[in-house]
Amino acid sequence: MKPTAHIRPVSYVKAHAAELIRQIQEAREPVIVTRNGEAKAVLQDIASYEEDRETLALLKILALGNDEVVRGKTRPAATVFADLRKRLALRGTEP
Repeated sequence: MKPTAHIRPVSYVKAHAAELIRQIQEAREPVIVTRNGEAKAVLQDIASYEEDRETLALLKILALGNDEVVRGKTRPAATVFADLRKRLALRGTEP
């Protein structure tokens, strides 16, 4: 698909909704919807949308983890495991 094929005015979307949805699902390429020549929305297939949301969630987790590192809120793994072993021993459920 040509890049210009990915941009459609809202009037086209209204008149060709079913066909446009079929094309979006087959090509898995988003379509930019314009109104008065200005981009206003993006249409994409549900599978791509869900993948994008999952990717964003993972990126958010990575960013939060990085923020913890920057703020010095980390501990060595050996210390964490030693603390867990102590807690389990106190509960009588030592592995």
